[in-house]
Amino acid sequence: MTTVGSGKYTYVLERDWAQLPEGMTMGNASAVATDSQNQVYVFQRKDPPVLIFGSGGNYLGSWGLRAIDEAHGIYIQDDIVYLTDRTDSVCVIYTLDGKPLQVIGDRGVHSDTGCEIPGEVCPRSAGPFNYPTELVPAPNGDLYVSDGYRNARVHRFSRDGQLKQSWGEPGKGGPGEFHLPHSIVAHPNGNLYLCDRENNRMQIYSPDGEFLTMWEDMRRPLDISVDSEGALVISEGGVNGMSPRVSIMDADGNVLARWDSESAHGSWVDADGNIYMALGAQERVNKYVRQ
Repeated sequence: MTTVGSGKYTYVLERDWAQLPEGMTMGNASAVATDSQNQVYVFQRKDPPVLIFGSGGNYLGSWGLRAIDEAHGIYIQDDIVYLTDRTDSVCVIYTLDGKPLQVIGDRGVHSDTGCEIPGEVCPRSAGPFNYPTELVPAPNGDLYVSDGYRNARVHRFSRDGQLKQSWGEPGKGGPGEFHLPHSIVAHPNGNLYLCDRENNRMQIYSPDGEFLTMWEDMRRPLDISVDSEGALVISEGGVNGMSPRVSIMDADGNVLARWDSESAHGSWVDADGNIYMALGAQERVNKYVRQ
């Protein structure tokens, strides 16, 4: 049994937490999220794209057959599921049982950023979308998208999907320059926390896109979520020989707990403070059970 963290942020690791029926295998586990009942939704790069588990890891079902070209981000709020389809360059919204509610963007249509190789610094920023990474709702009612693998922008939409604002330029320098914005979350305080992955930092913005600050002590931040007390849980992929890790931070950037881990392309903290790790190409999910 592996115990990590400290104080109120102490966890026991459950490896290979998700259990599939005999004869069924998991694909690339891109992302993970939970609903109001703490049921767990794994977004995988395989049909069906959405797998559902109980909190104990027991398989409950699936949905989305042939609906997603390439899974990337998943976010659940108020039992509505927000997904990004990376290579189809759309954001899609579903009910918990897989009924489509809304599509933002045009399937297979990519904005003109001049980028052909996902993950490189793109020649220029453009509008929605070119390989988007995360779609999240915000307290102000708007929707925000990190548009990252072949773009370098954050887009702000009205609840009905109308574009209101975009910001960000490709680069490795100061505020507002992004290299693969990989995940975003809207905190209850209203501010936006952006994983600027290949720049090894977090950038923080107001709801109107005003730059507030950045946190540079990061190792390729991959995914970010918020617990019931407002703490931010960030999975980091590791960089320059430094290992992947999990960082738990308050809204001002103070580290509450931090430990080395396996690299999780997607991560999520549930209502009880348990942390789920979608381990990407390892095709499995781990769980850190809060003590």
